[in-house]
Amino acid sequence: MRPLDPRLVRAARAVRTHLAVTVACGVAVTGLVLAQAWLLARVIAGTHAGEGLTELSGAITAVAVVALVRAALAYGAEAAALHSAARAKSQLRRRLIAHVTGVRVTGSPESAPGERGPGPVWLSGRTDPDDEGAGTPRAGELATLATRGLDALDDYFARYLPQLVLAVLVPLAVLFVVARADWISALVIALTVPLIPVFMALVGWHTQARTRRQWRLLNRLGGHFLDVVEGLPTLAVFRRAKAQAAIIRRITDEHRHATMGTLRVAFLSAFVLELLSTLAVALVAVEIGLRLMYGMLDYETALLVLVLAPEAYLPLREVGARFHASMEGVAAAEQVFAVLDEKPPGRAGPLSEAALRTGARALVRPCRDGCAAPRIRFDAVSLTYPGRTALALSEVSLVIRPGRGLLLTGPSGSGKSSLLALLLRFAEPTGGTILVERPSGEGGAPLEHVPVERWRELIAWVPQHPYLFDDTVLDNIRLGRPDASVSEVRRAAELAEAHDFVSALPQGYGTRLGERGARLSAGQRQRVALARAFLRDSPIVLLDEPTAHLDPDNAAAVRTAVARLLEGRTGVVVAHDTGWSDLVDETVRIESGRIGAMT
Repeated sequence: MRPLDPRLVRAARAVRTHLAVTVACGVAVTGLVLAQAWLLARVIAGTHAGEGLTELSGAITAVAVVALVRAALAYGAEAAALHSAARAKSQLRRRLIAHVTGVRVTGSPESAPGERGPGPVWLSGRTDPDDEGAGTPRAGELATLATRGLDALDDYFARYLPQLVLAVLVPLAVLFVVARADWISALVIALTVPLIPVFMALVGWHTQARTRRQWRLLNRLGGHFLDVVEGLPTLAVFRRAKAQAAIIRRITDEHRHATMGTLRVAFLSAFVLELLSTLAVALVAVEIGLRLMYGMLDYETALLVLVLAPEAYLPLREVGARFHASMEGVAAAEQVFAVLDEKPPGRAGPLSEAALRTGARALVRPCRDGCAAPRIRFDAVSLTYPGRTALALSEVSLVIRPGRGLLLTGPSGSGKSSLLALLLRFAEPTGGTILVERPSGEGGAPLEHVPVERWRELIAWVPQHPYLFDDTVLDNIRLGRPDASVSEVRRAAELAEAHDFVSALPQGYGTRLGERGARLSAGQRQRVALARAFLRDSPIVLLDEPTAHLDPDNAAAVRTAVARLLEGRTGVVVAHDTGWSDLVDETVRIESGRIGAMT
């Protein structure tokens, strides 16, 4: 492990300020260490020479002041370090979340304008959203990484980095002062001090591999546990809960063994470093004692050397101890950077500011400001997911006209969800271009030139399985527009055919729905999602199988609400059948990733 990862400095601005404060505190602590050693030697030597309390009162007071200042400085430095660690972790978490959700990262020195991450398709673990059984979700691993993993950076910032600065400054300062007082002792210290970093490096190489393995197992355990908890009802139905419990038990045991192995190495390395420093200090003490006994060294100089000698080794020993405590956080940070380094397919690199400005000019404003939707044109668009050789979409050419409804139909796996993923910017084309044009057809620009957050302002998305949070109905609908008033939320619910069943709930709009909307039926959850879309009032509406798996009554209510939602808006409805054709203006069939019949 490098003492300081430059990517960490570039990724989090708080680290730079923290480093400057750490170096300043390190210089101050080094000066206080030297002053305290000299004052102690002066007081003890003066007492030995028969000086009284009156003559030594100034030095004794100075020793007390130096001790208090050292304690206050240590407290202040650690408090500042923990504050910097909190800011750095927050910045890394925001970058990680922005990256994996596909939103442009701004304000980061490591991110060029227009740089984007792999997006939600990557987060789901599926290489192809049309293949519902593909891939392993990464949400659990990323949750562990963003929480438990980055929290371990506290030790790295608050203890390891400050100690690393002291390990550089204090031995050099001690060696300089001792050399001026007694060159023989300085030579002994100079020959023995390098042994500690050598042994630290040898032990560190071994510990680093073990810590990375420990972190990988913890990451795997967290991800698997989250997936199992989410799938418990299905596991219980198929009587596979015990089998998954056995797998979790096995992974937990592997993590426990890895953790104990890492701790064993940490304790042994601490023992080695303590033994080396103790022997080195003892060697200095022996040669000082012999020369003092034969009158070759004065008493005050001998005391100064003896007080300073342990201080030369102490920061190095502490670095060794802090190294092991900080390794988990560093391993997590390395994984964060590995995720940040993943780029979406189909992009040559970050876009220029000029390209982004061109894309922004091709947009119109959201509907609530009085607008019309842009025209979207697919020009020979192809899409291949990472790890796949088959094309999910092959040279799709299609025009989505503003204010008109389009039905995408076709068998499962034909590419319907892939086309939606392109419109939502969850994936980028690997061939061809998606153009965004003004309704007149002028002022066009490639969709990838449009900032993702600006593009998604124009879209209301109603997925097949909308996610409802363990919050009130009011706040779940407000997810579409957080600043909406209660009357606006109620009006959106009425348009979505949701007001009647919401009013029948125990606390009405103040009723908590439970995680994933456990209190509601599938049809009711779908209507809450439609209420979000009404409240968002965006010019483009994307609906993925809005009535799949619903009973006839709920399906009829959803169809009524969708018909209202599509009025005056650009709508794209994905469905297996053509039963929605009466609500849209065009129907497009997709088969094997290619556009088929259009009506």
